[in-house]
Amino acid sequence: MIESRGRTGRKPSASEKGVSTGRGRGSGAPRKNRYDSPPTWKGSLWRAAIAAAVVYGVSTVIIKHTTPTKNLLLIPVVLALYMPVIYYTDHFMYRRQQRRKAAR
Repeated sequence: MIESRGRTGRKPSASEKGVSTGRGRGSGAPRKNRYDSPPTWKGSLWRAAIAAAVVYGVSTVIIKHTTPTKNLLLIPVVLALYMPVIYYTDHFMYRRQQRRKAAR
């Protein structure tokens, strides 16, 4: 028995393919670059909060000899350290993107 790879039937017509949702390949509009708009402290806070939640979860699961309430002390420390790092990294990337656009 010989098995054929790929489509073995006729090519589907446009009406049989269905309606595109606009999110897949070839939807027309390119995705907006994240560094087209300047960074904000609010965005940095959200991303640092997500990082703090991940650090809290990992520290609670991995470090078994501490209690979860002691691990709560990590959240403000992580926020205080990560927020400026995230903001200034985004600021650096934004300025770099703007220089590249200006050079074109």
